[in-house]
Amino acid sequence: MGKVVLVTGAARQLGGRFVRRVQRDPEVERVIAVDAAPPPHRLGSAEFVRMDIRQSSIARVLAEHAVDTVVHLAVTGSGAGPGGSGSAVKETNVIGTMQLLGACQKSPTVRRLVVKSSTSVYGGASRDPAVFTETTQPKSLPSGGFAKDAVEVEAYVRGFARRRPDVAVCVLRFANILGPYADSALAEYFSMRVMPTVLGYDPRLQFVHEDDVMDVLRLAAQEPRRGTLNSGTFNIAGDGVLLLSQCARRLGRPTVPLVLPAVTWVGSALRAVGVTDFSPEQIRLLTHGRVVETAQMRDVLGFKPMYTTAETFADFARSRGGGLLPPERMGRAVDRVAAVLNVDGLDVEGAGAGAVEAGEGAQR
Repeated sequence: MGKVVLVTGAARQLGGRFVRRVQRDPEVERVIAVDAAPPPHRLGSAEFVRMDIRQSSIARVLAEHAVDTVVHLAVTGSGAGPGGSGSAVKETNVIGTMQLLGACQKSPTVRRLVVKSSTSVYGGASRDPAVFTETTQPKSLPSGGFAKDAVEVEAYVRGFARRRPDVAVCVLRFANILGPYADSALAEYFSMRVMPTVLGYDPRLQFVHEDDVMDVLRLAAQEPRRGTLNSGTFNIAGDGVLLLSQCARRLGRPTVPLVLPAVTWVGSALRAVGVTDFSPEQIRLLTHGRVVETAQMRDVLGFKPMYTTAETFADFARSRGGGLLPPERMGRAVDRVAAVLNVDGLDVEGAGAGAVEAGEGAQR
């Protein structure tokens, strides 16, 4: 790994954790942590620089410290956290990335750039394919929110890669990140005592564990291992998928199916009172879902997640405590309904088995 690593977004939970993690690598001489607000958590021996990356002074930081590896984690979809309103976060995502890339382009020492992105760049529409690959073009480009920011960020990164072919550039498109310390809008949604859903839809979801995020960021920020390549764009997600209904049962939380206009209204009301960032982008995810192919992650990047999607969600569920409805009782109830209905082609029994499995996991 590069001897001097600069990490943006250090005041957020994910950025702070990576700053602490990367310091343990013996090849790393110094870690420079950058954010516009002081972090509420410890950063170990890293040198913290309070700076807004929307300002051109970020170039001075790269030059003063002779940074050779940049890990750009200040690309986020949540306005919550140290110092950030929604508009400021959007500006940091786009304008901040532009300033950072401009500074990297001028820096003679930068040799590696890692950028945190999201699978939300694929959008969410009824005509979407069942599985997205890294080269799949979305049927409908995101019209706003974090998804649109991520699309713009990736476009700027591709332009930088063309202008600086000597810099190894790695873009990691993460599925929904969950774990015991998750602080995303989706984590807030799953923490609600009663979960509103879209009537008539049961979307497929993928998750990636926080621990796997740390490991793949570290892998992307170092020299590639033999037989692998950590330059390019990669989908990052745990194996398997979960239906939203399965997630609700494993949390023990009841759902309230609403017609789509009502869900939109409820989402606006929840945002207004600050309960959760129930954005239009999240509503599209909870309507159509999103599943990505991860063959490139395994075959090219050489990364195998420790947690599957189901294991990631189970770890998250344990950190949130029990819901209103015990998962084991829900599992038995679904099994009884399946036995009564016994309708050919209705996958109620599979859902019941998933809920029983969740109940057993909760008891363990």
